[in-house]
Amino acid sequence: MSDTQTMIENRPPSVANLFLERVAATPNGEAYRYPVASGEGPDDWKSLSWEQASTRVFAIAAGLIDLGVQAEQRVALASDTRIEWILADLGILCAGAATTTVYSSTNAEESAYILSDSDSRVLIAENAAQLAKARERRAELPELQHVVVIDADGDLAAEGDPEGWVLSLADLEARGAAYLEKNPDAVKERIGAITADQLATIIYTSGTTGKPKGVRLPHDNWSYMAKAIAATGLLNSEDVQYLWLPLAHVFGKVLTSGQIELGHVTAVDGRIDKIIENLPVVQPTYMAAVPRIFEKVYNGVAAKARAAGGAKYKIFLWAAGVAREYAKVSQDNFRRTGTASVPFGLGAKHKVADALVYSKLREAFGGRMRACVSGSAALAPEIGYFFAGAGIHILEGYGLTESSAASFVNPGEAYRTGTVGKPLPGTEVRIADDGEILLRGPGIMEGYHGLPEKTAEVLESDGWFHTGDIGELSADGYLRITDRKKDLIKTSGGKYISPAEVEGQFKAVCPYVSNVLVHGADRNFCTALIALDEPAILGWAEEQGITGKSYAEVVADQRTVALVDGYVQELNQGLQRWQTIKKFRLLPRDLDVEHGELTPSLKLKRPVVERAYKELIDDMYAGTREA
Repeated sequence: MSDTQTMIENRPPSVANLFLERVAATPNGEAYRYPVASGEGPDDWKSLSWEQASTRVFAIAAGLIDLGVQAEQRVALASDTRIEWILADLGILCAGAATTTVYSSTNAEESAYILSDSDSRVLIAENAAQLAKARERRAELPELQHVVVIDADGDLAAEGDPEGWVLSLADLEARGAAYLEKNPDAVKERIGAITADQLATIIYTSGTTGKPKGVRLPHDNWSYMAKAIAATGLLNSEDVQYLWLPLAHVFGKVLTSGQIELGHVTAVDGRIDKIIENLPVVQPTYMAAVPRIFEKVYNGVAAKARAAGGAKYKIFLWAAGVAREYAKVSQDNFRRTGTASVPFGLGAKHKVADALVYSKLREAFGGRMRACVSGSAALAPEIGYFFAGAGIHILEGYGLTESSAASFVNPGEAYRTGTVGKPLPGTEVRIADDGEILLRGPGIMEGYHGLPEKTAEVLESDGWFHTGDIGELSADGYLRITDRKKDLIKTSGGKYISPAEVEGQFKAVCPYVSNVLVHGADRNFCTALIALDEPAILGWAEEQGITGKSYAEVVADQRTVALVDGYVQELNQGLQRWQTIKKFRLLPRDLDVEHGELTPSLKLKRPVVERAYKELIDDMYAGTREA
């Protein structure tokens, strides 16, 4: 048996066990960094050692035990990504309970549904706004016995609250510390009693239709993920991770397990508007992100170069072309020969472009970034090649909530842009006759909470899980995702089209695009709804003398329409005839999470967008004869 197999097969029953092992191994090692607001200036960053983190985690766990929380009972967590989210989640796990994750952006109605469906006994809420949602729907939540508030300013209790219903996180920790004085082994006993098949987490998928489904993930899922991530060899104990992803999402959550196994530092701050500011301060060696972040960085760099004048923009465009060529050639050579060599002439051009453009881009990422992991949605290959050539290596990965997030990831130096890499050690994959990707392994969910029929639709008795994604496996095991099974478009002419593929190509062509939806199912041609990146298009508008106008006014201007039309024509030149975009409409605002058009991980909710802009879609087909 290989060391990797031994490592994975001899895993402990839970991440709570791994946490105990980590604290014992490196008690004084730095575990977490987190920002503390410091008025007008930049945030100060504070650190917690593993020993300090464990003191707080144990206090939270003991506080929950003192509140009467039993093994496998649910404790919900409604908060943005921050240090307290991680400590609270570990506290829940160490108490033998199970975390129900709730996005802070979830409205009161859906929050109440999740709390009720999961039978959550306690809610750990970030602030007064999250508390208010629970209070508004308290009559529907007879099981909810306590709400613990992280940012507790002033008196939290309100008229009508049952006695002791609301308390602060500080109160809970103080209560836990007092409980541990009398019962010093209480938390360790709870951890010792955890079994691998015991429920650890319920994550509700943000479905595009109907109520969200609760995905039941036992302790063994996270223990396996921790060991499998370590076994890839991509990370080590000296790494510094910058963690901003929503921890209510499985992609963010899995990163906390891998970190505990490896023992490296995690700098945690979920404020998306602080990413660019934080990177040079944190100087991370790796970061996980969704494609939209890389697209925004690319668009921002391109817009900055354009604003600097004709010569600088020409240099940027030349450097971007060199980066893509360099990445493609070096990856191809590595695949064939095992060395990422390039011809002398290309190498010389790359060196010049590095001095002029790429080095500044790397500095913006903190100067020490070894690799970024991209997941949750497809990254446009041309954007991936640009960053690869610039020395910011984006390792695409793949997984679902139902597979504990990390099922595939690209292997270090041997990564291939446009693929999601190879399966994690211990995960099996096969492609069904219709092209659907099937997965089996220790990361696969137990099932959907309270929905045995829905579980049976996707999970076979022998463990194979139907992902709903279409893909292709190369001879040497690299997976390429081509589309969601349900998202494939079949035109009225009988041609199948992958909208995600066309959308990705457009994002690589047009530096102003934010979101794009290709439509064409049962139609005789394809159309697109296009939302533009507000800072980028307003910057362009200023250059054109379109001043003092709102975003909606700028996108309605015929000069903007003509600009985007040029990029659509450029896109069409590289497509098959039946894939081409015959008509498009610019949206009066960008798509967002608040309007329910994007999931919290920034994936497009196609049915929601198509319903919201049905009139625009119908207008594009008005007067045409549908075959």
